[in-house]
Amino acid sequence: MKISPVAIIGAGPAGLAAAIQIQRFGIAPLVFEMDTPGGLLRNANLVENYPGFPRGIAGIKLARLMEQQAASVGVHLTRSRVERLDWEDTAFRLDTAQDAFTVRRVIVATGTRPRTLNDITIPSSLAGRVAYEVFHLFDVKDAHIVIVGAGDAAFDYALNLVGRGNTVTILNRGDELKCLPLLWERTKAAPRIDYKPHTAVVALEPGADDGLVLRCISGRDNLSIQADYLLGAIGRQPRLEVVSPRVREQAASLERSALLYFIGDVKNGIYRQTSIAVGDGIRAAMQICQEYNHRDTEFTESSQ
Repeated sequence: MKISPVAIIGAGPAGLAAAIQIQRFGIAPLVFEMDTPGGLLRNANLVENYPGFPRGIAGIKLARLMEQQAASVGVHLTRSRVERLDWEDTAFRLDTAQDAFTVRRVIVATGTRPRTLNDITIPSSLAGRVAYEVFHLFDVKDAHIVIVGAGDAAFDYALNLVGRGNTVTILNRGDELKCLPLLWERTKAAPRIDYKPHTAVVALEPGADDGLVLRCISGRDNLSIQADYLLGAIGRQPRLEVVSPRVREQAASLERSALLYFIGDVKNGIYRQTSIAVGDGIRAAMQICQEYNHRDTEFTESSQ
């Protein structure tokens, strides 16, 4: 059983910010991240409201800068997926496929996962043609991609993809636009983006050249759309599956005791902003560093 005073689950903006601040205090946190660091930030076409970048910055570039900054202060990423976080009376038990850890304090920065297109059947032969994160399609060029959604993500994804040489069709099952006005204006000005309101996908079928055919209802009419990929952008939900029922039941008490912290998108609902996530991470780190005392040092040393 490995011992650590602090563990951070997730290396998105919130987790990386917390790790940098804790490392600067002289504590080496365990930081778990199985995927590429940066979290949802990697999806962003252009981040324009993060201070310090007056012309904006591509989300994937900002994510890389954060990862580089963490590495520069000595933060080490453990490339393991956390399978379970549990509470055992005086400390947390954190399990990965390879190891088990005893941890005094835990920061949960696991972010969100996309809502899937559950109202249609996706044939297994087409599973590789359906995505929910735009960065999975960053290597795709000269393709027709259909996006389902009407919020910021759908329109931001569309702008990102046409900037990579693709053609995009956005399907909104209603007529309400839930995106920022500037995203809508930029979308209207993009010649390779087609927006279709009142259009719902009802079935997927194999198409030509390994693509797919979307059977849709558009108003009162039936519509078929040939595409290379389908991208769902219909909302997100907190990624909390690693948190055990016992931790969930005692979460309020553990948070009051400054032992458990939920930071970033995993707790912020619609307020999924990089600056908010970073602020969450810094605040949690500062609180942990203020609480870190002889008892925590004693806990670490006596357990080795």
